[in-house]
Amino acid sequence: MRHSPTPPCPEPEDCLVRRSLGHPVRLVPLGFLVAIAIGTGLLMLPWATGEQRYTPLVTALFTATSAVSVTGLTVTDTPNYWNGFGLAMITVLTQLGGLGILTGAALVGLTVSRQLGLRNRLLVQAETVEYGIGDVRRLLLRIAGTVFACEALMTLVVTGRLWLVYDYPPGRALWSGGFHSVQAFNNGGFTLYSDGLLAFSRDPWVSLPLALGGIIGGLGFPALFEAVRHWRRPVRWAVATKLTIWGSLALLVGGFTMLLLAEWTNPRTIGTYDAPGKLLATFTQMALSRTGGFDLINVEWLSEESYPLLIALMFIGGGSASTAGGIKVSTFFLLAFCIWAELRGEPDVTVGRRRVAEASQRQALTVALLSVALVVAGTVGLVLITEGVRFNESLFEVTSAFSTTGLSVGLTQRLPEPGQYLLTALMYIGRVGPLTLGSAIALNTRRRLYRYPKEQPIVG
Repeated sequence: MRHSPTPPCPEPEDCLVRRSLGHPVRLVPLGFLVAIAIGTGLLMLPWATGEQRYTPLVTALFTATSAVSVTGLTVTDTPNYWNGFGLAMITVLTQLGGLGILTGAALVGLTVSRQLGLRNRLLVQAETVEYGIGDVRRLLLRIAGTVFACEALMTLVVTGRLWLVYDYPPGRALWSGGFHSVQAFNNGGFTLYSDGLLAFSRDPWVSLPLALGGIIGGLGFPALFEAVRHWRRPVRWAVATKLTIWGSLALLVGGFTMLLLAEWTNPRTIGTYDAPGKLLATFTQMALSRTGGFDLINVEWLSEESYPLLIALMFIGGGSASTAGGIKVSTFFLLAFCIWAELRGEPDVTVGRRRVAEASQRQALTVALLSVALVVAGTVGLVLITEGVRFNESLFEVTSAFSTTGLSVGLTQRLPEPGQYLLTALMYIGRVGPLTLGSAIALNTRRRLYRYPKEQPIVG
């Protein structure tokens, strides 16, 4: 039996890419697993804790997964349980998880050898939503430069504020400013304070830089770079960039307005603040609610109207190829445009005078429905294995874990070990799942030489 030959490639490099691209996509989840395993081993060591004792496996695994997946959920009191070594490991794992395991490895290789081989170029493309052999070296340097420049600027502002106003010693101010800057830009939620950042919710010199860093990190490098390159002519932005930038702005403004109205008179959150304090605390909390897990408002005491809002925003998440999780802003708004086109009876889905490919519509629907299924299954599972937990608490924690946000209503630290393992799996899936699934679907697209007869089943 003879097999039909592989269709020729228009360019030799395209053939090489076609044969090689499957492997980098498979290496993405493996890279994160290796980082989690190494982090777990280091955090289990006695010199990683304040009491100089061995950390249980489930605690170390949960913390390492939370750091690598840039989530920020914890089962311990972070500043009191971990010592300087443990906190430094959490910082390194968060930075690696936000930058991308394979991207970070390629960056180290580039720094050491001054060269970037084809395999490393393919690895970077697997994590940065780039599917062509372009100037990946320049892309990699731009990513690293953006990350470290933003984190350095945030560190400078926050460190100066802590040193000059809060009378922190210079070393402690630098450590706190650097730690929270890394967490904010990478959309992690670990803090050096047991009550989160509630003490700084009305201080714009601390909360605003961290919030802006979280916004920038949550946009994603492809959208960010294109928006900066064509900032004078947004009409030239690609559809994905338009969906990400304008969609993120709409979610931020809409979420801010609804959260402000819901919490304006709540004395347990912002009800006792003056008007400027309410506006600042609500804005910074909303800026980090879709991506980062900092508490600038006491989440456990939010009004009942605020929980569905935060759950929805966490589930949507940030931009593609960003440090944020969720199903991604572009996925959510692409589905919204699909619904709008269907309601109007339009034959095509159009965004900004561009027709969206049917393959992209199917990919968005697949990612969204699989994510809904995972969140529902995780919520039901957590209710079944945890005694006395309410459904809305379980839904909030599961969504926070899957979307790698890190906000918590206090349930995570009360979970039994099976519940902690469940959230650990959801954090890992939430970090690598949408990225790997989206890349695999895009790279696995193939053209058939035939089509079956069409039939229109009844819907609804």
